[in-house]
Amino acid sequence: MRAWLMDSYDGVDKLRLGEVPDPQPGAGRVLLRVRFAAINPADAYLAKGMYPAKPALPHILGRDGLGEVLAVGDGADQGRLGGSFALPNAGDAGVPIRTGQTLGILRGSTGVDAWGTLAEKVVVPASNVVPVPSGWSLEELAGAPLVFLTAWQALTQWSEPPAPPPPKSVLLVTGASGGVGTAAVMLAKSMDLIVVALSRSAQKGEKLRELGADFVFSPEDPHLRQAVLAAVAPKKVDLVVDNVAGPLFNELVGMLGHGGRISVVGRSGGPVPEFNTATLFFRRNRIGGVSVGDYTPQAAQATWRQIVERLNALGKRPIVDSVFAFDDVKAAFARLAGGPMGKVLVRVAE
Repeated sequence: MRAWLMDSYDGVDKLRLGEVPDPQPGAGRVLLRVRFAAINPADAYLAKGMYPAKPALPHILGRDGLGEVLAVGDGADQGRLGGSFALPNAGDAGVPIRTGQTLGILRGSTGVDAWGTLAEKVVVPASNVVPVPSGWSLEELAGAPLVFLTAWQALTQWSEPPAPPPPKSVLLVTGASGGVGTAAVMLAKSMDLIVVALSRSAQKGEKLRELGADFVFSPEDPHLRQAVLAAVAPKKVDLVVDNVAGPLFNELVGMLGHGGRISVVGRSGGPVPEFNTATLFFRRNRIGGVSVGDYTPQAAQATWRQIVERLNALGKRPIVDSVFAFDDVKAAFARLAGGPMGKVLVRVAE
């Protein structure tokens, strides 16, 4: 099969398109012909050796994706695809995994320790696949699970999930136009939170308002803290989903109210300069990292059902920024680095 091979930890620019033997599904696993793969900032970090996982080389990146079941390993056909987003006419009990089904991939070792979706075929655990929700496109599912599971953890790791209090809690999302950012905005509206989104683009800001953001500000505003606090007064920010870090992080801490929390998802803005831990003391603020790898397969499946139900209730769908040809994976990574509106996908096969 053709695959984008990572031969070193010198970055995604060094990926090469080559041929490798087809993977074979072992017990409890399924072989998919990949239709769409999605890329994430974590893929680029792994390719630079800036990630805890250090897979054997050559490696194939790609954690997200969707494809057709070509083969089912021993025991995997007993897996069930059920719940509120079961395959059409499957009923609440679901149906066994069978060849010919089109399935998406939830979080797991795919693209991290095991070969990923930037290839014509991929093997994944049967416990990590889900059917296409009714009314969704293949592209919408291909890039959704990882960013929505990440956003859910960022929103709920302090309470499960946050109940809408009187008055409503205030959420601030940095890097709000990215995959996790757009997911966090939509999920937060399903939780009845007041949402403040940060984006440098006025055009993306309008789209974020359509998704549910109550206020949108540019992170480059020299008076950002004053503008945000004036907008949400008399409250302050209760929770931040931070995809950026960098110099902005200290400003975020300054916007927090008593007991305010920051869920740290990414660091596209680089390291935080001169962070003063004393800024956390008197308002009892808390900072917590987010790791989607902490989900067990069972927890990921249960959480995914909640996510789909909430999006359906809102009448919203995952946002796809662009779709690149399989030969143009490096251009897809360049688009990701440039700041997309939602997810960047790669069309592997028709």
